[in-house]
Amino acid sequence: MSKPSYVYVSYIRSTPEKVWQAITDREISKQYWGRSNRSDWKVGSSWEHQRVDGSNITDIVGQVVETRPPHHLVISWATPSDANDPGRVSRVSFDIEPQSAGIVRLTVTHSELEPGSQMERGITWGWPLVLASLKSFLETGEGLPIPKIKEAQQSK
Repeated sequence: MSKPSYVYVSYIRSTPEKVWQAITDREISKQYWGRSNRSDWKVGSSWEHQRVDGSNITDIVGQVVETRPPHHLVISWATPSDANDPGRVSRVSFDIEPQSAGIVRLTVTHSELEPGSQMERGITWGWPLVLASLKSFLETGEGLPIPKIKEAQQSK
């Protein structure tokens, strides 16, 4: 069975540099994602996706696979308990392309997912929410209330 991939595209009134910074800067990512993306963003370096609710729990870990600031970033993606199982590690690509009139096209491709896994189910609603919050943050200075929306989604 082939592994599923999901592609999300968002157009944001911003610059490639600001979109890149929003994804890779730990202080900025927590403002729209409710998590802090932590790494030095060099190929081969580890990265982690850490809660900012005071618990300091790391939900997702991985490695930086490719980086070409401010246009391209590829990371591996897994829960800490699945990080050593290659069959449960997926991959996320961020492609940031300038368009005309101060618009950026952000394409997020999440691939190599385990079919039917909790991770696959989670990202199908999680990425659209995160990308909407990122767009809102970059265009208005305020992200969406991710923790509250996430809690409501999980209680269904």
